[in-house]
Amino acid sequence: RRLPAGPAMAWRGAPSVAARLLLLRRPAAGRRGIASCIDPSTGLTEEQKEFQKVALDFATREMAPHMAEWDEKEIFPVETMRKAAQLGFGGIYVKPDVGGSGLSRLDTSIIFEALSTGCTSTTAYMSIHNMCVWMIDTFGNEEQRRRFCPSLCSMEKFASYCLTEPGSGSDAASLLTSAQRKGDTYVLNGSKAFISGGGDTDVYVVMCRTGGPGPKGISCLVLEKGTPGLSFGKKEKKVGWNSQPTRAVIFEDCVVPVGNRLGAEGQGFSIAMKGLNGGRINIASCSLGAAHASVLLAQEHLTVRKQFGEPLANNQYLQFRLAEMATRLVAARLMVRNAARALQEGREDAAVLCSMAKLFATDECFAICNQALQMHGGYGYLKDYAVQQFVRDIRVHQILEGTNEVMRMIVARNLLQG
Repeated sequence: RRLPAGPAMAWRGAPSVAARLLLLRRPAAGRRGIASCIDPSTGLTEEQKEFQKVALDFATREMAPHMAEWDEKEIFPVETMRKAAQLGFGGIYVKPDVGGSGLSRLDTSIIFEALSTGCTSTTAYMSIHNMCVWMIDTFGNEEQRRRFCPSLCSMEKFASYCLTEPGSGSDAASLLTSAQRKGDTYVLNGSKAFISGGGDTDVYVVMCRTGGPGPKGISCLVLEKGTPGLSFGKKEKKVGWNSQPTRAVIFEDCVVPVGNRLGAEGQGFSIAMKGLNGGRINIASCSLGAAHASVLLAQEHLTVRKQFGEPLANNQYLQFRLAEMATRLVAARLMVRNAARALQEGREDAAVLCSMAKLFATDECFAICNQALQMHGGYGYLKDYAVQQFVRDIRVHQILEGTNEVMRMIVARNLLQG
């Protein structure tokens, strides 16, 4: 991809994101303008650097040039995601025998961070899809794994995670969607809210109540699009995340085979939470990518933009703010990668470290993106400039996969019970 032709356009819009990302793919010695202190490849193995390079290349060439259009026209970029799946990004931490890449949680974090620099909204959906496939791979039996996972790993089919309901968000254990056992089937009734991909995806991993109140009465069923009684609400109009549709998912006397249940009855809430541990690392990683791209855009803008007869980069206040942004980015990245290692190793503290990383990274990275927009002045508020889209797309990361208030509850509970 050609770099922007002149300084007047060097800091304008999504093409600038792609141009800046090209620098990340060069050997360290050839990177001019990318400070080593924020280099996302620092500390990685050679193999991880290769994964990162492939993901950055894909983000640069296939995502960043289309990011603004996908947002404006609310396009769900199915074919682009299928291209990503050809690189192994459809089932990154799924076992290879059903089409997955079999990579670690740290590898996954590195890949999602890199992809998110190209389009945070699309990458965030891919992270949810990956979480769903992992849940089927991990908790499904052999027949279920082989029936669902290969087409999901190739992204021939897409998946949605269905936990939140209109009346149960943070209090997920109070969900009301019911599944009554009738012979070798369940009859499912209820609704889910804020479902990413809802209506456009093919497979729905649904948490539902098969028993009494509380978490022990919840089971996990896998539904396929086209099941009689399965319908969808209107497409939601959102502040960001516009490259993925969001709808309510509605169940009216849906008949689902018992053979579509993951794990045992009553195991659903545990399955959902274990999926979310990884989901929190994934969404934090997407935040890192958006923040990194925003730091690069701010760095470039300060260098090019002149006020009062000199570049903004000469203003010490802005220098200090840029330094703070870079420091927060690196701190968040280290925290996310530490939690990813803990989860991969199955450590006892993994769940709380995932919560801490999600809390810290999504809060700090939103602050970084928002500060980058502020540094752009009035230009930052125009949709011609990519920084505003990173701000809009990243804001919801502080809400989903468990709100940051719930993350604080999890950390505090761990400390006080310890």
